[in-house]
Amino acid sequence: MRKSLEPSHDPAAYAFAHRLRTRFAETDAMGIIHHAAYLAYLEEARVAYLRDLGHPYGEVRTGGLDIAVLEVFVRYHRPLHFDEEVEVRLMAGGVTRTTFQIAYLLTVGDEMRANAVTVHGCVDGRGRAARLPLWVGEIFGG
Repeated sequence: MRKSLEPSHDPAAYAFAHRLRTRFAETDAMGIIHHAAYLAYLEEARVAYLRDLGHPYGEVRTGGLDIAVLEVFVRYHRPLHFDEEVEVRLMAGGVTRTTFQIAYLLTVGDEMRANAVTVHGCVDGRGRAARLPLWVGEIFGG
């Protein structure tokens, strides 16, 4: 396990927030958002975060690198339901020469619903491990 970043429960600890609305197609037989849908929420927020930082994912890819997800950790606190507006907050850290981590806090209003961490590494066009671009360390504090 590479995860070392602990997601904070304090919304003020996060550098970026992205809002999204849950969809009916994501509900399970119990009428709540299926646990697997949370991964897409993390991805949507992460792509928005990179875009906000001036490094849209499409530009990262055209540089010959991909940012691969190596690990995902999600802790579910309370379920999400159809048509709720979710705020996904993000902060990056845990930067090494080859990996970085992003912590997430998912809330509806003031209520925490989940927190998560994703661990990322770069791979080249052949799928081999590569060093992170310099901007990752500069922006995320490595």
